[in-house]
Amino acid sequence: QVQLVESGGGLVQAGGSLRLSCATSGSIFRINKMGWYRQAPGKEREMVAEVTSGGMTNYRDAVKGRFTISRDNAKNTVDLQMNRLKPEDTAVYYCNADVMLQVNIEGALRNKDLWGKGTLVTVSS
Repeated sequence: QVQLVESGGGLVQAGGSLRLSCATSGSIFRINKMGWYRQAPGKEREMVAEVTSGGMTNYRDAVKGRFTISRDNAKNTVDLQMNRLKPEDTAVYYCNADVMLQVNIEGALRNKDLWGKGTLVTVSS
């Protein structure tokens, strides 16, 4: 079964840093875009950062200059380095991957949007 597993969340003081990691498991033919989303209590899930297979990145304005997304295509992993954290960064962070899975021996592929279970980041003031 194909899964995403996040790690690295925790409690940190404002101004501190955390690094989130996301690993894949299972057989994946190809990973297109990977990214990190977050959901704060009472709010909708929002995109934080994303990276294409070619390395192009996109960040939400609130984290530009503070967060850096990086991807290892050989290992099928994606990390999020978060610096100068603020209390408003407190949320559950989810890893996301747009993948292609091989569905039969003839090589047919299907697209699937994968989500991890999330890791909690708490930033105290």
